[in-house]
Formats: sequence, C-alpha cells, structure tokens
Amino acid sequence: MSHPVPPPNEQNRPIIEHLNTAVLLFDHELRLTYMNPAAEMLLNASLRHALGVGVERLISCPHGITREHLLRTLELGHPFTEREMILLLPEGKSATVDCTISPLPDVQGRLGLLVEVQQLDRHLRISREEQLRNQHDALRDLVRGMAHEIKNPLGGLRGAAQLLERELADPALHEYTQIIMAEADRLKELINRMLGPNRLPQLREVNIHTLLERVRQLVLAEEERRLPVVRDYDPSIPDMQVDRDSIIQALLNIVRNAARAVRNRADGQIILRSRVLRQFTIGTTRHKLVVRITVEDNGPGIPPEILGKLFYPMVSTSEGGMGVGLSIAQSLINKHGGLVECSSEPGTTQFHVLLPMESNPHVEK
Repeated sequence: MSHPVPPPNEQNRPIIEHLNTAVLLFDHELRLTYMNPAAEMLLNASLRHALGVGVERLISCPHGITREHLLRTLELGHPFTEREMILLLPEGKSATVDCTISPLPDVQGRLGLLVEVQQLDRHLRISREEQLRNQHDALRDLVRGMAHEIKNPLGGLRGAAQLLERELADPALHEYTQIIMAEADRLKELINRMLGPNRLPQLREVNIHTLLERVRQLVLAEEERRLPVVRDYDPSIPDMQVDRDSIIQALLNIVRNAARAVRNRADGQIILRSRVLRQFTIGTTRHKLVVRITVEDNGPGIPPEILGKLFYPMVSTSEGGMGVGLSIAQSLINKHGGLVECSSEPGTTQFHVLLPMESNPHVEK
C-alpha cells in the first residue's frame, strides 16, 4: 500500500499556492500527490486530474532529469538542482527552467520528492512586460507634451486663415485659406488619435465572447471577400467587469490588422481564442485569474525591426497606415490593468490581450 507524501497543511497551503515557483510533491513510487497553481499553469494540468500520475508523464526533459536521477535521489537522500533545463510542455511547447529536487519523508518515514521548478523565461517575460509598459507610459507623456505645444499654434493658424478669408476680395483665393484650415483640422485630428481616449473606463459586467462576436461581425462586414474567422472560445469564462466600448475598440484595432495581413492570401484565416490563466503576473502585479484573448493570423509576419516598437504611435506594418491603432489598443487595455503582447514569425502572428478578471479599484464604475 502506498503512503503518499502529505500535501501542505492549512497553515502553509496559502503560502505555497501563491508562489510563482511551481511546486510538486511525489510519493516514494514517484506518483504525484500535490501541485500548486503555478505548477498547474506551467504544465497545463489540474491537480484533480493529475493526482497519482507518474513523474515521467509530468516532467519531460530530454537532456535533463530522468527517472533514474530521481530514484537515485530517493536512494541517497541528497537534493540536487538542474539549471537551465529544457522542460517539454503540452501542445509542443517548451520552457527553460531551473529544477530543484529535494527528498521529503512521507507519513511512514519513506522518502518522497519535493520538486521546485523556476521558469526562467517567465521572469524574462515579466521583465519585458514591465519594460514595455514603462516605455509606453513614457512615450504617451512625451506625445501629450508635444501635442499641447502643437495644438496651440494650430489653433492660431486656423484662426488667422479664417480672418484672412474674410479680408480677401477675390473669392477664388478662398480655396487657399480653405486648404490651410482643412490641413490644420487634419493635423489636430491626427494628434487627438495619437493621444487616444482620455476618459477612465466605465466598467459594466459583460461576457467577453459577446464583445469578440461583435468585433468579428464588424470586421467581416468590412471585408470584400468572405474571410475565415475561426472561434476557439473557452465557454467556462464568466462575465467580467470591463468598459464594453473600450474593449471592442482595442480588439477591433487588432483584428483589423490581422485582416489586412491575410487579405491577399487565398488560404488566409484568423483565429480568435480565449483562455483563463491562473496565478498570472502582468508587469509586476500578480493576478489570481487573467483572461487571455489571442488574435492569430497566418499572414507574412511582422518584420523583426518593427516588432520591438510595434505599439509606438506612427509605427505601421501596412502601406498607407497611420500607425496609431495598436498604440490606442495598448492604452485602452492598460487602463484595465492589462497588457497587449505580440509574437510573430512568417506564417504565424499572435496578439495576446491580457485582462485581469478582478475589478480594478482605480477605474470608474
């Protein structure tokens, strides 16, 4: 009869379950007895379904830890750490991790194993996200300052053109003053679009898939030919508090970009995907639950030299584009405490919209 390594007690459980480090417990037969939410998220498996599963089915490292390593640890009772190990994950993915194996006695005194997995690329992602948010905030402040300095002279320029038009006796010359005023208005509108919305989100409880369907309908109505849009939704996602119009606008800007990318491809398609991430960190803030909305297209991809500055104003991947749509999308999602990320290679581009499911106390309800 197996005597499993006991799971954390009620006093320690809240601490372990809020760790960023993935923690797994195995009994002396190397069968799982416990894992924390960080491990569930990393391995894309729930404790309820993985309980009793052998270690080799959960931790797959082609050039790292093997079952023989673990059995030797049980035999000798000595902990060890494997650094920068490639851990194979579900759906063909992988992660670079540091893995520490420590012997831990069960209720009968037999040694089980405590496995701690620290995801290195996760820390790199968090650092990159924080840098992206800081850069976006700094750039937005710079644009706001420049906009103030530009809009005042534009107002004076337009006013002077109006006065000049009144003084001109020849109506044929009014064409030139009209051009001056029209161009001043166009520049003012461009600056306003660069600044994006300046109101706080007004939160209402909505189903995120209702908003995705609205965006899908709008984009399909704009396209001249029928564009395949595949829906891969997680129906278990509950209603959440968001600003409906802001989220629709942010998603619309992103999906329109995807539609432009595949417009001239006979096999072009877009995938709209929704998933829930548990114990997920956005920037430096850890959230219990985060909704990840992915917009994926099979277009040519985004050039590497543009990818790093994609969310800056006036940066566009399409000819004739003004390059403000993604910047506005980022601002709208930031106001919800979220973030927009992008990964791209030829044939696959993914935009990930990350939205915390808990209400943000700093926004208007």
